[in-house]
Amino acid sequence: MAQLKAILFDVDDTLFSTTEFARKARRNAVRAMIEAGLDLPEESVARELEEVLAEFSSNYEHHFDKLLMRLRPPCMARVNPALIVAAGVAAYHDTKFRELVPFEDVAPFFGALRKAGIRIGIITHGWTVKQAEKLVRLGLVPYLEPASIFISDQLGISKPNPKLWTLALADMHLLPQEAMYVGDSPEQDIVAPRSLGMITVWASRGAKHGLEGTGVQPDHKVKDFRELGALLRERYGVRLDAF
Repeated sequence: MAQLKAILFDVDDTLFSTTEFARKARRNAVRAMIEAGLDLPEESVARELEEVLAEFSSNYEHHFDKLLMRLRPPCMARVNPALIVAAGVAAYHDTKFRELVPFEDVAPFFGALRKAGIRIGIITHGWTVKQAEKLVRLGLVPYLEPASIFISDQLGISKPNPKLWTLALADMHLLPQEAMYVGDSPEQDIVAPRSLGMITVWASRGAKHGLEGTGVQPDHKVKDFRELGALLRERYGVRLDAF
């Protein structure tokens, strides 16, 4: 077995609960829009916003504008619609300041990996600035090498195209068997790196969907990074301090 030299991570629902954060941020935005003068019940607005997200994707930049187009002018008779949108945007970003934090074991685990001489990288899918902002807000940039952050939009390669992992391996001067990839999505995070010969780990705690019925078989399954730390010590001989 080749010596493990690097571990690369997905971001969303692997390093923090994107799903839970987004739920809170959107609900706070809806409440703020109603307080700003949007004259509709909270649940009705929330349902319509979920439809907008489903139709235009979570990466679209003008969800609240589209939401107001769909809700129609009569419910905004008391206020300028721009103020309603601004209230929603402000509430969403305020939630980012308060609640966008990594899982509690992430920073200690990254620190232990660095001390053990294991390189840390990121392979994430999404818009460049949006994904970079998450890494900054999560406080993880100090643990990363500048040349070990790979964002799909920035590279023009989308998950699950194996070229994304191939490029990362090449830039980090790693053989596939020297690198581990950790992610929450069976189809997006496991299939491609495993096909290249990388060690794959499915992290279940933030996963939206399980492995059952997918036919996907990662090399390892862990609930959290304490389990992953134990695996690294016992299976891969990494001299990892307790964290």
